[in-house]
Amino acid sequence: METLAQVLQSIDNPAETFRNNDLTWQPYVFRQEYTNWIEEQRAVHESVAVVDQSYHMELLEVEGPEAVDLLERLAVNSFEKVRNGDPPRALNYLTCNPDGYVIGDVIVFYLGENEFLSVGSEWINNWIRYNAEVGDEDVRTNVPYHPSDDRDPPHFRFQVQGPDALKVMEEVVDGPLPEIPFFQMDTIEINGVETYALSHGMAAMPGLEIFGPHEHHEEVLGDIFDAGEQYGIRQLGTKAYKTGKIGSGWFVAAVPAIYEHEDLQGYREWLGADSMEAKLSIGGTYESDDVTDYYMTPMEQGKSGIVNFDHDFVGREALEAKTDEPHRERVTLVWDADDVVDVYASLFEEGETNQFIHLPDVVTRWSVCHYDEVRKDGELVGLSKYPGYLYYEREMLSLAVVDPEYSEPGTDVTYVWGDQSEKRGVERNEQVEIGATVAPAPYVRGGRRGSKDS
Repeated sequence: METLAQVLQSIDNPAETFRNNDLTWQPYVFRQEYTNWIEEQRAVHESVAVVDQSYHMELLEVEGPEAVDLLERLAVNSFEKVRNGDPPRALNYLTCNPDGYVIGDVIVFYLGENEFLSVGSEWINNWIRYNAEVGDEDVRTNVPYHPSDDRDPPHFRFQVQGPDALKVMEEVVDGPLPEIPFFQMDTIEINGVETYALSHGMAAMPGLEIFGPHEHHEEVLGDIFDAGEQYGIRQLGTKAYKTGKIGSGWFVAAVPAIYEHEDLQGYREWLGADSMEAKLSIGGTYESDDVTDYYMTPMEQGKSGIVNFDHDFVGREALEAKTDEPHRERVTLVWDADDVVDVYASLFEEGETNQFIHLPDVVTRWSVCHYDEVRKDGELVGLSKYPGYLYYEREMLSLAVVDPEYSEPGTDVTYVWGDQSEKRGVERNEQVEIGATVAPAPYVRGGRRGSKDS
């Protein structure tokens, strides 16, 4: 079988190849809209919304007497509460390469003694599986579901979010709804079905992520809709769902930091040429011939709070050195509305048009890793990762990292728009500069009870 290592050997420059790669897969497998994306966005902030994530993400089971040792060795997270507490628990599990750059993050659930479930990107799950195979830990891994599968997943998984979400769940559960601090877990019963509940804050609004045996998928989802009818519940399609992370400041899909470090050569020889890592598609106006320029650190992503040096892990020494160094700051950029309107106006004028801005999720049609230039007085001062439109803010926003001297809210910068790659999914266009104002990240706040358990 051809490997990622062989793919890299066959190309001159991975950064250039990835910039011109067409997007060959869609990471979302549910409908774009169930009703209307504007009303679906509004439901998250005005009433209640539900997302059916049952078929959306890869699952990886990690089990065995030394499963916690493996997971701890690879992650920046502290496992003290896992080792000293009872399940269920959840961690925003983040992995780095030996230089302290992010490979990716997922949610890892601690469900029972020596029993963990990793839910999210296959980039991180692949890294876990590889290290389970080559490491010394007594551990077993299994992928019970991938979004490309024909089989059903083992669990239903629903996110119920919005100002009325907990009222809905109070009606759905058997008995009283437990108080669950943000990003902590408990179990609940729904019609006698034991279900896990994670206090989650999609789009910075209160709610729960629940999962249980898949054979109860239809009845539990029906119960949620029945209870939510009086509140105007909406089911989110991908358009509305994907934009929630912009307001909540959640970075996604940085280029995984696996392509050049010599210590990861074995991993590149393990990954197949059909993997997402080998078919990566990078988009946006930022172009570099060095793939490492697309890497990010946890600090840049605003995730320094989950980095804990109470254990040895891959990248620890490098991250300790980076902790006190200046780094780019996570911010939100608010696009100038008149400049955005001018982009649409170009469609009705003579000459080359500007790249069309799809609403509300702007870029996921042609690339999985997006990077646009952020400039000040003509100089590159940062990178924007994830743009989109939020109806409830009536603004075009994007998550970005900028040099610290430009991170003060209110700072005016310039956003460069217009992908010039050779992707078939990108139309010919003329790059344009869009004015933007720096704002805090997260941009949208509210509804979180308690504090994050890192």
